[in-house]
Amino acid sequence: MINQSESLFSKDALERYSEILIWAVETARQKTFAPEDSILIQGGLLGMPLIKSIHKILLIKKMNPIVKIQVPSDLEQDFYEYANDHQLAYIPFGEETLMNCIQGSINVRAPDALTHLSHIDGDKLNIVTRKRSILKRIMVLRQRKKECSWTLTSFPTAARAENTNMTLQTYADKVKQACFLDHPQALSMWKDIYEQILDTRQWLTALNISHLHIESKEMDLRLSPGENRKWLGLSGRNIPSFEIFTSPDWRTVEGTYFSNQLAYVNGNKVKNIRLSFSKGNIQKAEAEIGNRFLQKSLETDVGASRVGEFSLTDKRFSKIDTYMADILYDENYGGKDGNCHIALGNAFENAYNGNIADLSAEKKAVLGLNSSALHWDIINTEPKTVTAILPSGKKQVIYENGIFLK
Repeated sequence: MINQSESLFSKDALERYSEILIWAVETARQKTFAPEDSILIQGGLLGMPLIKSIHKILLIKKMNPIVKIQVPSDLEQDFYEYANDHQLAYIPFGEETLMNCIQGSINVRAPDALTHLSHIDGDKLNIVTRKRSILKRIMVLRQRKKECSWTLTSFPTAARAENTNMTLQTYADKVKQACFLDHPQALSMWKDIYEQILDTRQWLTALNISHLHIESKEMDLRLSPGENRKWLGLSGRNIPSFEIFTSPDWRTVEGTYFSNQLAYVNGNKVKNIRLSFSKGNIQKAEAEIGNRFLQKSLETDVGASRVGEFSLTDKRFSKIDTYMADILYDENYGGKDGNCHIALGNAFENAYNGNIADLSAEKKAVLGLNSSALHWDIINTEPKTVTAILPSGKKQVIYENGIFLK
């Protein structure tokens, strides 16, 4: 498999991909890197062609790459099958120190299996999710000070391709299309899209939306962005990234949300999730496939059954036109009708339109910014209409037929 993955991208495409990821993590940090800065590169073994390319470029830039290879699916399966609660909660010596010392992190996800944990007790998965959220929190706090940031991407693997009925090379070609890797000026294209998305974000924030009403064949959902909110998008933390999103006041979510997009998450397969909300809490949840996993995920902690994000993707930005069996790609799907998604669980602190240094846990609670160890994006690709209710009471359709209506 490793030899096969070596041939999926040309050397030029890999170099473009690497430069885009380094630009992305630097953009997310909002501060340029300096020689001798330390950058963590972590990912699956099947992503080694891209990892090697990033490693080389960082060395040329006189930075210090630190490479960490994630365990393959059979080791991960053994871990969850045989580890006791103490072992599940254990954070290896040095990991917290590493998170406190690096200036950036690039995660190259390259799974060799997608459903290898479907038989594992969800309580075990939740223990690991809760405990390892400590590492994420370190990064978030350091991001506030522009000391560090991160980006993540995906490298094509047979596991992804097989679950989309594509050959591995066809799947890789879709990745190239999504990230503009066949274009000599790929990085410039990303910078142009960054400016276009920034313009849309600023328009949405300036509307000062009081409430949103999301309607499709299977959905009727209402929510309020909340006080002191701004809209986000293409911060650099994901590549590809075309979505524009915010973290709403979780207490205002009412109605029905439906996710029609098949998802592979945490070694499980889930499809057709239907959620009913009242006063921000899920009153009923069911999934046609993976219902047991859904129910256990909602028990991760108190915030897991609340909304931490609402997002829309404009199909004019995104070149992703097919299902990719990868939430990173599928939440950025353009296609015929664009997509929306909500995330169950943790909110994005930088959706706060104020001095983030002043954003204490108490203030987050007052603003209705949800807190959780979970953050799970669930996606709807139906044709939909999104109507904004403005402070004046005026109604304005802001999204329809997969595009923002400025």
